[in-house]
Amino acid sequence: MTDSLAFATAIVDGLVAAGVREIVLCPGSRSSPLAYAAWSAEHAGRLRLHVRVDERSAGFLALGLAKTSRVPAAVVTTSGTAVANLHPAVLEAHHARVPLVVVSADRPAALRGTGANQTTIQPGIFGVAVHGEWDLAAAEAGPALGEVLTAVVASASTGPVHLNVQFAPPLVPVGPLPPTVEPVAPIEPPLADRRSSDRVATPPAEPSPADPTASDRFPALTGRTLVVLGDLPDPADAELVLDWAGAQGLPVVAEPFGRHGTNSPVPHGVLLLGAAPFLDAHLPENVLVVGRPTLSRPVARLLQRTDVKVMVVAAGLEFEVPGRQVTHLPLRRCSHVPRLFRAPGTLQGASEREAADPGRSRWRESWMEAGGAVARAIAADPPAWGTGPALARALVANLPDDAVLFVGSSNSPRDLDVAVTGRAAGVTVVAGRGLAGIDGCVSTAIGISLSDNASHAGQPRSHFALMGDLTFLHDANGLLIGPDELRPDLTIVVANDDGGGIFTTLEPGQPDLAEPFERLFGTPTGTDLSALSLAHGIAHTRADSEASLAAALGTRPHGIRVVEVAIRRETHRAERARLQAMANAALG
Repeated sequence: MTDSLAFATAIVDGLVAAGVREIVLCPGSRSSPLAYAAWSAEHAGRLRLHVRVDERSAGFLALGLAKTSRVPAAVVTTSGTAVANLHPAVLEAHHARVPLVVVSADRPAALRGTGANQTTIQPGIFGVAVHGEWDLAAAEAGPALGEVLTAVVASASTGPVHLNVQFAPPLVPVGPLPPTVEPVAPIEPPLADRRSSDRVATPPAEPSPADPTASDRFPALTGRTLVVLGDLPDPADAELVLDWAGAQGLPVVAEPFGRHGTNSPVPHGVLLLGAAPFLDAHLPENVLVVGRPTLSRPVARLLQRTDVKVMVVAAGLEFEVPGRQVTHLPLRRCSHVPRLFRAPGTLQGASEREAADPGRSRWRESWMEAGGAVARAIAADPPAWGTGPALARALVANLPDDAVLFVGSSNSPRDLDVAVTGRAAGVTVVAGRGLAGIDGCVSTAIGISLSDNASHAGQPRSHFALMGDLTFLHDANGLLIGPDELRPDLTIVVANDDGGGIFTTLEPGQPDLAEPFERLFGTPTGTDLSALSLAHGIAHTRADSEASLAAALGTRPHGIRVVEVAIRRETHRAERARLQAMANAALG
């Protein structure tokens, strides 16, 4: 075994021993030792290997594999621009606190700055977006390497880290390939394999945080308090917050992300916040922000008001209200929601629920009743087919109880936010809200589906994605999956308005700016999504009514399929204004 291959094998061994179970590999020459080491580890049943030819998509695939599992996944690239192509995924992982290990192959350090082919300064390439960085040479492949790799994976638990590895030739095995070896820490049972008929789960171990001290407990809340629930690093934590708020008698205006369980948020909460007379009459004294809200301007306006006190539980995320002093509730030593909302003294459980302040319960009921009035008004005059809100309502209404729905950026999550109320308790909605870009959404959805069904093998859940046509096209390379690679059973619903429909709802979409709009912001592409899907061997169908969408969603796919729904781009701005006007009228 060559020195480089031995070094690479020790690195893969150390990552597996520290808990990494998924590696996404992009082909390259300088990364060859890592490729052979990962291949051998996969054959020994120690990890799952996913090979992709596009580094940007590969980075988001690794992000998706880690996003809901909360177990660090690794992505391996060769040197040069290959590393730079990971930057969008690294930024998203940083802002959304997704565990990710970037492993980049490099030339020996002596070749930096000499004009050597495919050589740049890779250490520091991701700037402040990584939570740790290591630049290793083969000389460091000693007994301490295991401790280094344990530290690498531990640092990745709350965001991305970068491991840059220098390799010198020879980069490939000399003679026969090395035999596969026994796991450093045997995995029982074996990892699930999409290519196999018998799927066995390997659930990640749950951390057991230390008991919170008094300073970590939730302070007493007095007066009328409204909870605003944004996106959280772990989508399952949204249910904890809703259960806690229900026990406290507090209304919750929630973005559509996470699992909501049986304690529902206020129906159409964002429309209530957009109704100025209602909000003035029901103005909270306190607004408790949990997570990071990113979707709506009514929420942003509420947080800017100086006549309410704003408190923030950011759960490890960066969140401030520009121009305002906000109270950050104590999570100094904790960035994990369950520690706070399951902590002693935080009113969790039936007896505490009964002890909730009756005045708070009435306050919550006033919000719930108002939301119910808006829901009934919209149900009586629902959005017409061909609009984004109509698609969002139809999709959620036809999701199975165990569904996991990934939502792209731009219009899709906003349509869910304004138009949908209520969903099955087991449905989980996931999105990339760290930077809310349209990068990598197809690959992220694929990664979530592969990871989730590895941990629910035997009872795989149903997986869906909803995104616009530009978001879909922006990561069309996510569909480049070789015949030997794992494939999820995933339905991707594409809301096709042929361009940048989100801009019709923003300032560039104002009628007096119509002349340059289509070229500068509308950006129609005219792409035939059926032909594109066919080129990748992906099943494609069009849904031209709610009934045909329901029929498509009712059939479980084998592999990936695309369901295309035509949306009239000119309806975006008018339909949202109509829904807000209906809410205003229903609230009287």
